[in-house]
Amino acid sequence: MPAETAPQDRLWLAFPTGGYTLGSTAESAEEARRTWAAVANAAADFEPVTVVVDPSQAAIAPRYLSREVDIVEAPLDDAWMRDIGPTFVYDEERLAAIDWVFNGWGARDWATWSRDQLIGRFVAARAGVPVVASALVNEGGAIQVDGEGTVLVTETVQRGEGRNPQLSRAEIEAELARTIGARKVIWLPRGLTRDYEEFGTRGHVDMVATMPSPGVLLLHAQPSPEHPDYAVMAQLRAQLAEETDAAGRRFEIVELPAPAVLRDGDGWVDHNYVNHVVVNGGVLACAFGDPTADARAVTILADAYPGRSVVSLDARPLFARGGGIHCITQQQPAPRRL
Repeated sequence: MPAETAPQDRLWLAFPTGGYTLGSTAESAEEARRTWAAVANAAADFEPVTVVVDPSQAAIAPRYLSREVDIVEAPLDDAWMRDIGPTFVYDEERLAAIDWVFNGWGARDWATWSRDQLIGRFVAARAGVPVVASALVNEGGAIQVDGEGTVLVTETVQRGEGRNPQLSRAEIEAELARTIGARKVIWLPRGLTRDYEEFGTRGHVDMVATMPSPGVLLLHAQPSPEHPDYAVMAQLRAQLAEETDAAGRRFEIVELPAPAVLRDGDGWVDHNYVNHVVVNGGVLACAFGDPTADARAVTILADAYPGRSVVSLDARPLFARGGGIHCITQQQPAPRRL
């Protein structure tokens, strides 16, 4: 699996369809549609973008999406493309797509996935690449890679309830080696506190850390001792400081401090800047209406991704629904040039 900084052919998203993502009011649906579309439209300034739209939203989506965005129709349950879409890899010199088993983030009682579980193969077919099937229950937001064989995962996802509790670490590592070329799997014990609430994923690693380049970790930091993630991130940072990557390097850890808001109407927030997406020549970053923290994050991301423009987008409506910008996008790497 190449790094997210590798050249991309396009970015994939899905358009909000129903359930808790659209919400129960017209105002909530409007907010969701505008937020998802803002990410797609911003990405289209950098590279081709394709949005999968449920037939029920076919007449609505074009009102929000720019003309530069390609629209394709397929039945959807939800709109978290990172998790329902395929993970693209290079199979020798050709591009291929890993089709994980998707079961609604561990068969959550509020989730439906009969349609979403087919999106991986649908996207692969539209991309014109072969599918590599996997029996592993997994999602794109549950893995972070450096393009050199280092993979970050969490115990509470890959081996957690409703996913693969019957599998050992060694068995999961073997499947990650077969599918995405993992040479070193780093197991973190958990994710952020909010991710274990009702609409959480039970510990997606793309809320915690990412690797902008080999040997470098961008790590979420919670500065406030009042927030339970203060202790969570102290534990994870201590572990990662002792880890090495697939090449045997100790990580250079760069912290991305959280914004000042600690709670919302549902409890402790998981607002973080780690959940950004890299595009050709740019980075689409989360913003939270905190001028100081948002600006600091832009500076850190610009340093981590030299030569790329950092564009901040209000991600609060995404986080209120359980995810961020990385969660709603999936990059398709460019074909390798021999």
